[in-house]
Amino acid sequence: MPNPCKVAREFLAQWFGAEDTFALVLRHADPSRIRQRIVRLGDLFNSNYLGWLAHQNALGANVFFSVNSLLADAKKRTKNAIAEPRALYLDLDEDGDRKLHAIRASANVPPPSVVIRTSPGKFQVLWRVRGFSIPEQEAMLKTLAAAFGGDRACTDCARVLRLPGFFNRKYVPACPVTLESEGILSVYSREDFRLEMPSVTQADCLSLYVCRQPRAGTRSENDWSWVMAQLAAGVPADQVVRALVARRPDKPNPRYYALRTVDVASAVLWARKGISSEAIIQQLEARNQSLSGDRAAEIAATASRLVQRM
Repeated sequence: MPNPCKVAREFLAQWFGAEDTFALVLRHADPSRIRQRIVRLGDLFNSNYLGWLAHQNALGANVFFSVNSLLADAKKRTKNAIAEPRALYLDLDEDGDRKLHAIRASANVPPPSVVIRTSPGKFQVLWRVRGFSIPEQEAMLKTLAAAFGGDRACTDCARVLRLPGFFNRKYVPACPVTLESEGILSVYSREDFRLEMPSVTQADCLSLYVCRQPRAGTRSENDWSWVMAQLAAGVPADQVVRALVARRPDKPNPRYYALRTVDVASAVLWARKGISSEAIIQQLEARNQSLSGDRAAEIAATASRLVQRM
């Protein structure tokens, strides 16, 4: 079997960017020995952490990684800590060969970006995606699981999957976790999946992209209304951000909350005016230098869908 650290390193380098933060989880048979670490990819590669994972794997631990990247200041792997939906995925734990063949033959989904073989006849299938909100990601995960017979418990955005390169210690003898696909990872959008998924409401989208779990009448919903009114009145975005930071010192990261809210609200207002998604992405990137191209595209796509439902 190839060097586990080399396989894991090459996969993670393709899946995440150097500044991305994500979770690594070690699961032993004894639940009290489960360990989770939130790491930045660049820091991981500048240490011997993968070597330590290989050592723990040899001692019986199973190694997992979080599919979605986390916020830079995340302390836990929770829905509120997800930075962006990075993938759709299926856990084929029964009759995997037949189901994988059906996925590859289907005209309703694109070819998987990655297939991870976790043991004979069992696979984790991943599609790298952009432009999904977290509610949309979870709705599509449920749709995929129902359509192709995946594990319906594997449909939450904070999911961890087995990391290629190490051994699956669930079995005796242990099974190598191998990467079945090679080359550049394909990236897909919502339009590439021709499956009817449950409707996602405006409130569902705003719950993660603006309010981070709002409820009717909450301060976060009031913030959203206030920001929309300020921007519509022509108040400069940077001024609105500063004011919102001052309004919400109770937030774990007030500046991130303010930037995120103002970015999404701006994109919604631009989309209402008929501005194209490409132009919205350019305007977001020009105004917020810390915003990645993928994140800007995700916000623009979310704004477009929100406007269509308003």
